[in-house]
Amino acid sequence: MTEYDDGMAVRRDVLGDEHVDRSIAGTTELTKPFQDYITSAVWGGIWTRPGLDRRTRSCVTLAVLTALRAHDELALHVRGALRNGLSEAEIVEVILHTGAYAGVPQANSALAVAKRVLDEVAGD
Repeated sequence: MTEYDDGMAVRRDVLGDEHVDRSIAGTTELTKPFQDYITSAVWGGIWTRPGLDRRTRSCVTLAVLTALRAHDELALHVRGALRNGLSEAEIVEVILHTGAYAGVPQANSALAVAKRVLDEVAGD
């Protein structure tokens, strides 16, 4: 398997087939290089490394996205964190912990995003 194939497998495991299929369907000539890059380099090159398990990678990802106020990506990765075995309480704890180091406003916004996603998931 190639790094792209490995990355696509991990991407599907973490984000779900529905999301990945939507992303692929929405790929244009303009966005294809970026989609290929994140699939190979991020999902195939970083998420497949042996040093951290997926739960831990999800925690780190939630923390960084909270700090950056990357709300669209955060919502996506809250769902991924649930797939990787984090509980609602653990997701909230990661965001709370991040707020202590990255800022209360960032954590407050992230909690609102997480609540919306968790409510959607509970309603599914």
